[in-house]
Amino acid sequence: MFRATRHIAVAAACSGALLLAACGGDSTVDDDVDGGSGGTEPTKLSAGYVSAIDQIGLPAGVEAGYFDEQNLNVKLKEPYPTGVDALNALQAGEVDVVQVGTPAIAAAQQGIDLVLVGNYTGSSSQLSIDETMAVVAGGDSGIDGKDLSTLRGKRIGVSEGSINHLYLLGLLEEAGLKAGDIEIVNTEPPDMAVALETGGIDAGIVWDPWPITMTEQVDGSEEVLRGGGYIPFIGYLVTTREYAEKNPAVIEQFLTARAQTDQWMRENPDDAADSATRWLPGTEKKVATEAMKHNVKQLDGRFSACNYLALDTLAGLLAEQGNVEKGFDVNKYFQPEPILKVMKDNPDLFADLPPVPDAAAIEGGYTFDRDTAAEACPS
Repeated sequence: MFRATRHIAVAAACSGALLLAACGGDSTVDDDVDGGSGGTEPTKLSAGYVSAIDQIGLPAGVEAGYFDEQNLNVKLKEPYPTGVDALNALQAGEVDVVQVGTPAIAAAQQGIDLVLVGNYTGSSSQLSIDETMAVVAGGDSGIDGKDLSTLRGKRIGVSEGSINHLYLLGLLEEAGLKAGDIEIVNTEPPDMAVALETGGIDAGIVWDPWPITMTEQVDGSEEVLRGGGYIPFIGYLVTTREYAEKNPAVIEQFLTARAQTDQWMRENPDDAADSATRWLPGTEKKVATEAMKHNVKQLDGRFSACNYLALDTLAGLLAEQGNVEKGFDVNKYFQPEPILKVMKDNPDLFADLPPVPDAAAIEGGYTFDRDTAAEACPS
């Protein structure tokens, strides 16, 4: 465990300078901290994240000082509302690194020369993991999470083209239903509670913390299904190809700090939930605590063939729905060498995670093959 007492002290200090930084404008670590580098000036790096529980690792790592330890001065932008906004900032040069999931696919096809250097959520030991997804149904909807055929004819709120839309498709496939057997209502996460309460939808499918807040806000609503392994959940640490090629050592330091942070969060979910209340505006402690129980199950920063397969699988699903173009080549966008080095040099940071299957382990220069990866990665 990484100096738990230090992290509690840092969290308490957030009521002062750090909290002011988190709640107003850009956030940064102390420029005077040398990260134990013997006085070497820290390398500056700007980073962006989306206002979501599963993205809290970045600001939590800043708050706890792990980036300082790697001699990085990480400056955070205010949380972006969506991954698209984060990618736009990356393309504009406003940030060096962002945390993004499925929007990276369309962005790459539209010309952003991005690379994926690590995970902020997902799994390198299996294909499908979706513990942060849930279905919240109205009290009189008749939807039973144990009988997915009850989705037939219902109005289901999802954000079209996002991961919750893909989760719905996974549920329909499991139930033997097609998209035409239900009514998809394009609904953004903040609007789902109102849509459910007013009868605009029979159920909302979304990621944490929204399922938890929906059940609190809408009388009679119930979380009828959580996770289940219906789809791969992806979330990558993304930078531009140019930045990665010019700053390989910085990327390695960044990934090491993230691995330290992720392990601390897995070991201290309640403290991580405290951090979320400071960095995600409007997040209540009890909501963050419940959401973090699910989030830590997907904190795996490693790369394996399973991560390539996950991205390839979701790109295919999005293409089937017409949200992205067909033929997305995942090999063009993964740059696994930095995280593979971190994995090799710091095995203790990943020792509490399920081992990567031998057949799914990769080396630098790995080329993805769908059939081979599918055999290597448990569903």
